[in-house]
Formats: sequence, structure tokens, C-alpha cells
Amino acid sequence: MQQEALSDQTTNLELIDYLTGFITEERRQKFVANLAWRTRHITIALEDIYQPHNASAVLRSCDCFGIQDVHIIENHNKYEVNPDVALGASKWLTLFKYDSPAGNTIDCITRLKNDGYRVYATSPHKDDVTPETMPLDQKACLLFGTELEGLTSTAKEMADGFVKIPMFGFTESLNISVSAAILMQTLSTRLRSSNVPWQLTSADRNAIMLQWLKKSVKKSDLLIRDFLQKNHPC
Repeated sequence: MQQEALSDQTTNLELIDYLTGFITEERRQKFVANLAWRTRHITIALEDIYQPHNASAVLRSCDCFGIQDVHIIENHNKYEVNPDVALGASKWLTLFKYDSPAGNTIDCITRLKNDGYRVYATSPHKDDVTPETMPLDQKACLLFGTELEGLTSTAKEMADGFVKIPMFGFTESLNISVSAAILMQTLSTRLRSSNVPWQLTSADRNAIMLQWLKKSVKKSDLLIRDFLQKNHPC
């Protein structure tokens, strides 16, 4: 298994070097600069979000604040992206979809916990921690629910804690895209000024770089196929 992993990493580096030849140096430098600020220490999970503009705005905020991974739970509603709002953000993110006939919330949260994440449910009715006090020594996932009903009881029961944005008006909750942006901005700023090792691993950087190159180079799938046939024949 270790040899296979090393072989995969070597192949990724070869493909990165090859596909980089099809983009400008300016674009390559932009990729490298953005990768330096990307993190998987914080991630986002969205449960049954159905309003396209909200779903798309969350993706846009993730890209803006360097949050690489988004977990999408589709229990009843299909996650739709509005391209006019997302402005291509999904192209630069790693999306994980959970769309089986049943058990998607359980599958998502279980996977996150197995990957070492502490899951925080966002709720205006709980006050365990705020964006300023939420612990960041462990990887953290922010879990958001539907616009009208919030998170399901299953999500709340499986969560490790709750996070609340302090508010002082008559309205008791914010739009989900606004809440997500506030939380990501506060937490990502805190994280990057901390001693927590929040940066991507070299393997993750290479995998994401290859992902971005594939989406930037026309007919990259055909180029990769020809390259592998020539350099790594079976």
C-alpha cells in the first residue's frame, strides 16, 4: 500500500509538471499562492440546503476564505449551484456529496469524525461557543441546516457542540450564507494567526494542484490519457 501511495504521488507530480506547460506562468503562480493559504483544518457541511443563491454564496465564501472542502448532504433537496452567484467557486473546491436513498446525515458526520473533525452545529438556540471562543486545536466542521427548519434532530444529536453568532436585535437568526461567511472569516483569521498547523500537507497540495490544472486545461482528460499511455504503459 505504501509503495502504491508513493507511486501515485510520483504520477501526480509528473502530471502536474506536464499540465503546467499548458497554462501561463502567471496562472501557475496564482495557483501556488492560493494553495499556500488553503486549509482543511476547517471544513463546511451543508444539510439539505435548497435555495440556489444561498448554496452558491456559501461556496463563494469558502473559496474566498481558503476553506477547501465542502460536504453536501442531500436528504430531500438536491444541491443546486447558481453560477451567477458562485462565480466559478465550485471549480476550486473539493466537494463531497452524500446522496444515498437514506442515512446521508449519519454517513457524513460519521466520516468527518473518523477523519478527526469535531462537528459544530450552527444554531441560534444554543450557546456552547461563539466564533471567538470555538476551540481550534482540533480540526473543526461547521454544520449548517436548511433555511427554514435548520438542522435535523439527527444532526444535532450527533454534533459534538454548538456554535452561535451573538446577535442583539429582534431577528433571531441570520441568512445561512451570511452566517457561513461570518464564521469562516472569524475562524480562518484566528486559525492563521495561531500556532495550529493548519496548512495543507504536500500530498494534499499536489492533489489539489492537479485538480485545478485538470479544470483549467482544455481536454485535460485526453492529454492525461495520452501522457499515461506513453510514460506509464500497462
